[in-house]
Amino acid sequence: MNDQDEGFSAMTDEPPIVDDRDPTNENKHRRAIFDLPVEVVIAVGRARPKIKDLLHLRRDSLLSLDSKVDDPVDIMVGKRIIARGQLQEIDGEEGQLGVRLTEIVDISDPF
Repeated sequence: MNDQDEGFSAMTDEPPIVDDRDPTNENKHRRAIFDLPVEVVIAVGRARPKIKDLLHLRRDSLLSLDSKVDDPVDIMVGKRIIARGQLQEIDGEEGQLGVRLTEIVDISDPF
């Protein structure tokens, strides 16, 4: 096999250019992803009612969760937990909830 068969130029030992974008724009393209919005879900708790109980739910019905008011909440992107925190009311914003982060999950491990 010669150099051309392996995808290398016969004149140099450099690999062929696969990405024809201007390399000076590389960081610009990488940074563009940071402007994409993502949906963050705060999981307060879970309930496992039977279907017959769900069918009886009406306005003002109470659905019990598996957590208590002061329990940590899960902060999720997609189905992945990225952090945990405590619910709290935002100062100066009557009735507005926020989450104070108490733990950041190590997301370097993909699974």
